[in-house]
This record gives sequence, structure tokens and C-alpha cells, in this order.
Amino acid sequence: MKFNEIIGQQTAKQRLVQMVANDRMPHALLFLGGEGCGKLALALAFAQYVLCNNKQDGDACGTCSQCIKANKYIHPDLHFSFPVIGTKVTSDKYAAEWRTALEQNPYLNVNQWLQSIGAENKQGNINKDECNSIIKKLSLKIYEGSHKILIMWLPEYLQKEGNRLLKLIEEPPENTLFILVAQSSEKILNTILSRCQIVNINPLSDEEVAQGLVQRGITEEKAQQVSFLANGNLNEGLQLSESAENDNSTLFLEWMRKCWIGNGVELVSWVNEKFATLGRENQKHFLAYALHFMREYALLKMTGTERLRLQPNEAVTAKKFTKIIEFHQIEPIVALLTDSSYYVERNANPKVLFLDASIQMHKILKGKK
Repeated sequence: MKFNEIIGQQTAKQRLVQMVANDRMPHALLFLGGEGCGKLALALAFAQYVLCNNKQDGDACGTCSQCIKANKYIHPDLHFSFPVIGTKVTSDKYAAEWRTALEQNPYLNVNQWLQSIGAENKQGNINKDECNSIIKKLSLKIYEGSHKILIMWLPEYLQKEGNRLLKLIEEPPENTLFILVAQSSEKILNTILSRCQIVNINPLSDEEVAQGLVQRGITEEKAQQVSFLANGNLNEGLQLSESAENDNSTLFLEWMRKCWIGNGVELVSWVNEKFATLGRENQKHFLAYALHFMREYALLKMTGTERLRLQPNEAVTAKKFTKIIEFHQIEPIVALLTDSSYYVERNANPKVLFLDASIQMHKILKGKK
């Protein structure tokens, strides 16, 4: 992967290129950022850039033998470590699945990865045997590149086993580079953090998320709509785009109308027909949209601003709501939607959950200050 294939992150790219150009590359880097910001993709691109024999204009050439192998994730001097399932299982067992996952989506999250290797409800981990395997691999001589590189995705899963790697990270063999790709520094041993130079990777902007979606074949209109809900997370944007086609804005408006009227028989029938048949992922996406809408509505109610992160038709709906939903009602509505999302995650019965939410929404909408 080359830098120019990665959406956004220009500051981080320039910093990494300068490290190599000035020959001031630390032996251990920690790429730290939220889900879907591109930190793993950036680590892949940086590794290829370091190995490239013919760097051009601040990027790898993409055509030399080093680049070709690195781009296919089969370079003998490029090693990977990532969460797996089992006590004595190492990353090597899932090397083929890992390469496939990176080719399909280098912005993936850990749940997607673990489910792809059949984890189901099992916890992922980076275990003792994996640490010993890393020590053995990095003790070998360089095969053909300029460096030996280890990309460890989510070192949070090391937990106390990370102590086994401390000496290697502090005093690595010559021309050895560690790239740790993490989401939460609080879950990483301080002794590891202190040995790494941190590169903060920022969330993507709405425009950058939309750009990434369009590059993956999503229409511009849908990409714009989805980008508002993704919160700088391209992976989330991809999941939203790949879900079944649902006009969440229309569904939300229809739901609010039904809740305002409060006809019990109609609510039961409507919930069974609309929500119960959506499927869990689409239910989550609907509630994510509803929370996004209410955040923007709160901004409209407080400031009267016209600059909302809503599509034109959604902004019209928001303005209509100003006559119905008072400011003091926003907080309980948001709490209701948040609780509903929590219960959807835990496989609550959708008929019961959304009927109860509809009744509570009716009480909120009809309530007096």
C-alpha cells in the first residue's frame, strides 16, 4: 500500500516521510487513533515506504521487488502480529486470512477480524507463544530488505504478556522497526509506551470519509449522507453503506409521527412491520441516525444555525420539529435512543424493545415542562 492510496492524514504522512528523509527513524513507533481513521493502512504504507528501493516524491514507487512483495503482504522481512483465539495459537496460523482481510478492508475493526476467523463469542488475545514467535523472527538476519519490520495490530491485547517483549523493543537488533497500531493507550503497559514514539492519527473529516466511500463505489449522494453518521470512521461508513437500503430519515420522521399520535394498536402493528424486520445491524444504524439527528436538532434549537450536518430534506424536518419538540425534551429522547441502542447490541427482542421505546417516546413528546 502506498501513501497516496490512504484517505487524508497528510500531517502524519509528512511526519513519517521526514523521519526517513532525515535518517531519524525511531526503532519503535506507536500509531495511536480511533477506529476507522486509517492507522493500520498508514502502518502498511509506511512499512512499504521504508522497504522501497526507489522512493519517489515522498512515496514508495510501487514497482520495485520490495514494493510488490510488501503490497501483497508477503515480504520476508515484514512480519505481522494481531489478536487471535486460543491459548497456544500464533498469528502464523491465520496469515492467509490476515492477507485477505487487509486486501478487502485495511480499515477493519477487531470484531470483524475475529468473526472472520470464527471467534464467535471467544475473546481475542496476543499470547505468550506469539511473543516468543516474535522474538525468534526478529532475531534472524534480514533476508533481502533494508529493515526487519513488525506491525503489531492492537497491542492492547498483549496485556501482561507485553513484558516478554520489553527488552527486544528497548534494544532491538540493528535495522529493526516496531510499528504498534493501537486504539487505547490506557490498555497498553506503560513500560511499552515509554519505549515508543507516538504518532497520533486523527479522525477523518466528513469530506474525507465521503471521498473514501466514493472511491469504493458508493454514490456521492449516499456517501455524503453516510459520512455524517460515521464520525470520522471510514470503516463505520463502509458498514453503513453496505447495509440494506433504508431511508432512515423517512423512517425516523414516520416513527416520531406515530409516537406523537400514540395510537396503541397502530404502534404495535407498525413496530412489528417496520422495526422487527430490519435486522440487528440496520436497527443499530437507525438508532445511530436518530442520535445524530437529535444532536443536530439540539444545535438548531440552541443557536438557530442553518449550518447543520444534515441533508436538505433532513434539515427541513428538523425545522418542523422546532414547533413540536422543546429543548427540555431533547435530553430524555437522547437517553431513550442511547438505551435502545445498548439493548439492541445485547440482542433484545425488537418487538418488545421498540414498542416500549415508542410508548416512552409518546410520553416524552406529550409531556409538559
